[in-house]
Amino acid sequence: MNFNDLRKEYKYFYYNKFEITENESEIVLKFDFEIPNLAHFNPTTSILKKNFKFKDINSVYAKNMVFNIGMIELISYWKCACPENVIIKCGKLNSDQIDFWKKLYFNGLGELFYRNKIKTDINSFMNIQSTGDIDFHYEKIDDESFGYIVPIGGGKDSVVTLETLPLDRNSDLCLIINPKPVTLKCASLAGFDDNHIIEIKRVIDKNLIDLNSKGFINGHTPFSAMLAFTSYFVAYLLGKKYVSLSNENSANESNVKGKNINHQYSKSFEFECDFENYSDKYLKAPVKYFSFLRPLNELQIAKLFSKHEKYHHVFKSCNVGSKGENWIWCCNCAKCLFAFTILSPFLYKEKLVSIFGEDLFDKKSLFEIFIELTGNGEYKPFDCVGTYEEVNYALTFVIKKLESENKELPYILSYYKKNFKLADMSEDITKRYNDNNNLTEEQNELLKKAILHA
Repeated sequence: MNFNDLRKEYKYFYYNKFEITENESEIVLKFDFEIPNLAHFNPTTSILKKNFKFKDINSVYAKNMVFNIGMIELISYWKCACPENVIIKCGKLNSDQIDFWKKLYFNGLGELFYRNKIKTDINSFMNIQSTGDIDFHYEKIDDESFGYIVPIGGGKDSVVTLETLPLDRNSDLCLIINPKPVTLKCASLAGFDDNHIIEIKRVIDKNLIDLNSKGFINGHTPFSAMLAFTSYFVAYLLGKKYVSLSNENSANESNVKGKNINHQYSKSFEFECDFENYSDKYLKAPVKYFSFLRPLNELQIAKLFSKHEKYHHVFKSCNVGSKGENWIWCCNCAKCLFAFTILSPFLYKEKLVSIFGEDLFDKKSLFEIFIELTGNGEYKPFDCVGTYEEVNYALTFVIKKLESENKELPYILSYYKKNFKLADMSEDITKRYNDNNNLTEEQNELLKKAILHA
């Protein structure tokens, strides 16, 4: 449906209220959003209690954090009609907070605006009004916290964090939103039993799904920002000091040349720093949210991951293949081809083919995606894939390796060799280290040591 027509018909979006309740098995967060004359939305997020000892869920700090989780949750519902006016009725926001949310929404929806051909800007796409009388501005919490929570997504990145950080399997925790056998197995292989895995179930309101099926605006939203606020809240409840993400330096690159449109915006260093500043000023718990792998590029992470063979036939990154209960590599999407490519310098050919089930370098059907991944298309695939430099380096590396062994090049590599300039190999980019990060000195030294010996 047309963006401008929808905005004329649906002028307001209301964030009415949030609730925190609990029963014997879970803590439940429920939100109430509304677009008048269109739909009410009541999404929920449930945290399994297991044997965890949670702090008071009714404290002013807990309520404030859940209110803010609602602020990021609402963007998934606002996007269906993009009302110009967003009215926050259940909390008070100052101008600085409103600026934070507008920046996050606008950049987090950059792909959605681009793909739906929506022409707007950060000043005009949304007007946020805070009419609530609940002021969540309190003093910082002095309680001491310790230990790590490591969110797990099922891919190679979180595996590298699990295997590189000096985690205590008796006190540190993994966190998984909407667990699947793959994610649970990764945590288990890393040595975490069920009582050290935080399981969270996030349920999308069916009214949004119905609107999507009717042609209302749909597209990518900043899920990693949702993960940031939710994991911060859980860390507060459990007294953990660090929420250690696994977002790499490569997540900073735009998908469209010359434009600031990044599918991975909420995985970027810019968002990480913005969130650190926002949480310090407005959430005020002794929790540090950061990405342990921020100093590294995708090739370095792939190199480290290649050493952990017990995960090779377990990990999955394919979004298409994640739709069912049994997560698979679909072998037909950008995420599959990228993962195959970035691991190829270290695992090609037999080991990599055994993981994916086929040689993706020999699939002509992946040609257009290959063109986009190498920077020779209109844009980089809108997925969590690495930089053009990393892809081209990996392809060149494998070409040179196969040629040195007098082996025939598969279709994609052969095409690349004949039609594109090979990457400059004078620098080993797996030896880089980006000091633009939020790691402690000890964490930096630990990661540098891991790369040095990879």
